[in-house]
Amino acid sequence: MARLEFIQYDFEPLHVVDYRRASGKREGTPKLPQIFWDDGSGWSEANVWALERQGSQLDSETIKRTMKHLCSYANFLESRSLSWQHFPVKAQDRAPKKFRKHLIDEMEQGSLANSTASNCINAVVQFYRFAKIHNLVGAKGPLWDDHMAVIRYHDSAGFERALVRLSSDLAISNRARIGTVLEDGLLPLSAQHMSTLLIYTSQYSTAELHLMLSTGFFTGARVGTVTTLTVSSLETAREDPQTPGIYLLPVGPGTKVATKFSVTGNLLVPAALLADLKSYATSTSRLLREAKASRTEKDRLFLGRSGKPYSVGTVNRLVHEMRNKALIAGLKFMQKFKFHQSRATFGTWLLQLLLNHVSPTIALGFVKDAMLHKDERVTMRYITFNENTRAKGEFAIAFNEAFTGLRDRDWNQTHA
Repeated sequence: MARLEFIQYDFEPLHVVDYRRASGKREGTPKLPQIFWDDGSGWSEANVWALERQGSQLDSETIKRTMKHLCSYANFLESRSLSWQHFPVKAQDRAPKKFRKHLIDEMEQGSLANSTASNCINAVVQFYRFAKIHNLVGAKGPLWDDHMAVIRYHDSAGFERALVRLSSDLAISNRARIGTVLEDGLLPLSAQHMSTLLIYTSQYSTAELHLMLSTGFFTGARVGTVTTLTVSSLETAREDPQTPGIYLLPVGPGTKVATKFSVTGNLLVPAALLADLKSYATSTSRLLREAKASRTEKDRLFLGRSGKPYSVGTVNRLVHEMRNKALIAGLKFMQKFKFHQSRATFGTWLLQLLLNHVSPTIALGFVKDAMLHKDERVTMRYITFNENTRAKGEFAIAFNEAFTGLRDRDWNQTHA
């Protein structure tokens, strides 16, 4: 089985004619994603592609996700004993085409999300385009059929525009989900389900995972923000003078706490949660982990047993393992639970609370700041979702009342 590993890649300076080392040395690349086949050999072409992308302006998380998709393709190739460079005349026998069918089959079985399948095949196509440009594939004919796709949209002034992009017959359409959804297409948990989940994690999960989920549910912080919280950042939290019991914890550039798009703002942290986080920061179990951490990472609030900080991927893996155990324990609502649903839960709860006391305009601005949204349109989804949910609730009550009346009616009595 192919695997994805992360290495420290150091650039060696070239030697000049007099055999002395050239002045200056390029900075190394930490945690460079690399793919290795089952026999231990590296997928050289894919690994070179990752190195080239690392030197561009792409975000490291984007490169990591792309290589993760490509690793899935490598596993598929090994399971079918296929070569990534084999392109027979018959299109259906080509590895990328077979992989596309495999992804669609998983989608139909419900084991793979539409968006994941679309992103996965896109990563494969991107890699092959790179390999084709550098003559690494060896195939003389076309790898697939390309065509120009026209995307029409309206600009900020209301004028219709058209964007032309290159697509292929391997592409999998990422169909929009029916109905109103929130960030990343995820739905919130009900208050009862959230309470049940946190009771479960407090008893059967690690203290770290329980606190990280609690932080997500009660502050709306993304997992990338939660994993970069520091002990010193907890001390910067100050009580909001207008909202007693709520503390403002600065995050973003200059705080060492990461935010998406480097947005600067404050997390709204309830006093009880802040007290739990501070108590954990000075606990014996965490101090033992801190002792193993490197000098630059000792201030991280959440550290693994080896003293290394939690990554987004590690937290997602822990949530996946916890979800499987929770399902066995009878928590059926955990079927497709993801960490980011804690954020969606916080956003909908906060908005519902605000709309009971202030106008939608004021509520929109407050939620936007609380959730560190860069674009107000993202916050508007919560407004729309709340209105739709309320409308559906009213419809359900009216429908049930009407149905009850019909059910109790004596159909033997008819009127002319």
